[in-house]
Amino acid sequence: QVQLVESGGGLVLPGGSLGLSCVASGNFLSMARLQWYRQAPGKEREWVARIWQSGATDYDDSVKGRFTISRDNARNMVFLQMNNLKPEDTAVYYCNAVFSWGVYWGQGTSVTVSS
Repeated sequence: QVQLVESGGGLVLPGGSLGLSCVASGNFLSMARLQWYRQAPGKEREWVARIWQSGATDYDDSVKGRFTISRDNARNMVFLQMNNLKPEDTAVYYCNAVFSWGVYWGQGTSVTVSS
């Protein structure tokens, strides 16, 4: 069983920046494909970004050029740096780890972009 815990959410002004972190229990994170999802109020959960075991990254078009996903396998952590935030980025952000044996989710951290 792998536990994921996100942190770093909060309230930020439009145009501002925020960095999210997700730490995993155990020492297995290097084996996982790591992703961030988000769920805005009243909407379906949507995929945001992905980082592969190789370090290659993919982004949804809505965040490309503004968000950066990274990982630190030694610390069992994945990060999401969010710049130039917009009100439509307001959501609960979830960390996701995909292993060959299962998929795990964090509990989410809330991000509100508002003036």
